[in-house]
Amino acid sequence: MNFTEQRVSGCFLIEHELYEDDRGVFKRSFCSKVFGDNDIDFTVKQANISENKNKYTLRGFHYQSGNSKEAKILSCISGSIYNVVIDIRQNSKTYKQSFSIELNEKNRFSLYVPSGCANAYLTLKKNTVVNYLMGDYYDPSSYSGFRYNDPAFNIKWPACPKFISDKDLNHPNYDEK
Repeated sequence: MNFTEQRVSGCFLIEHELYEDDRGVFKRSFCSKVFGDNDIDFTVKQANISENKNKYTLRGFHYQSGNSKEAKILSCISGSIYNVVIDIRQNSKTYKQSFSIELNEKNRFSLYVPSGCANAYLTLKKNTVVNYLMGDYYDPSSYSGFRYNDPAFNIKWPACPKFISDKDLNHPNYDEK
């Protein structure tokens, strides 16, 4: 695995080593030793799969606050997503900065998102499947979110969302929390 730090401090693009033969492709999706060798302290506590049947489905911005260590690793197993990370750690040198990248079945990238960052994505294809490895358990009391189109961040989405939950649509703007 090769780790490249992105614009948001502590956010890493992960390029996997692929082993390919007549059967197909094999890749290691997670190895705690390799993460530790790259000074990333991450323990998997929960794994989630998001199956998105429609193109232009939006999920986010989501994060957990308080004592949560909700770091995550996202991998797009099939289809394609436009993923956006926003640093909401007030003591971070990249506070309120964002980073976006396309994750898809062809580039096979994963993205490590540190705790204290909000994450959202827009599907770019039908039947997009996203795998999440979570660094903490879901805790509804520390769950939070803000609007995908919050003017404070001015995110340029590649398309207007067509499918979004009422919960995500009705989140307040970040500065209104």
